[in-house]
Amino acid sequence: MSSTFHPFLPETAAWRHLGARDGFEVTWFRPAAGGHVIDGCTTAVEDGRSWAVDYTIEVAPDWTTRSARVHGRSAAGSWRTVLSADGAGRWRIDGEPAPHLDGCLDVDLESSAMTNTLPVHRLALRPGSRAATPAAYVRAAGPAVERLEQEYARVADRDGLPGFDYAAPVFDFSCRLGYDAAGLVLDYPGIATRAA
Repeated sequence: MSSTFHPFLPETAAWRHLGARDGFEVTWFRPAAGGHVIDGCTTAVEDGRSWAVDYTIEVAPDWTTRSARVHGRSAAGSWRTVLSADGAGRWRIDGEPAPHLDGCLDVDLESSAMTNTLPVHRLALRPGSRAATPAAYVRAAGPAVERLEQEYARVADRDGLPGFDYAAPVFDFSCRLGYDAAGLVLDYPGIATRAA
């Protein structure tokens, strides 16, 4: 399935995190083996605690996540985790099988607005379509990797730009995400807004 977005990503993008936390995220994109390598960093203060998360995510040409290397720091210390995926829904965490993630095709970092780019590119939904998109969810405060059930529903374009209704029932959270023509989040209500 081909993406509904412009085929070219910018070299870099940035988000200001507002609402749930105060902070900033910067990401760099580069092509690799027909897919992309995405390097990024988020620093934030949330509930009075500061943290920083660095990440490198590799996605295949079909936008399935193939690996994610995540390093976090906070007053509690540093942590690292490495996720690898076969593109068919089977994962390893730090080299060990992770059957609780079976069926997930995307990684979702709690610290990142960028990772909401991955499933919308992979799915290429048309307006009126929806899909369940469970993800390997990496918490910002530590190396825990959980299964996150979520759903994206494509809504009618507004001002020529795509939008999606997003829901993560475990957090009792839903919102409408606005995207640019490259499929990068412009507005994530209560979480982040695009800065560059």
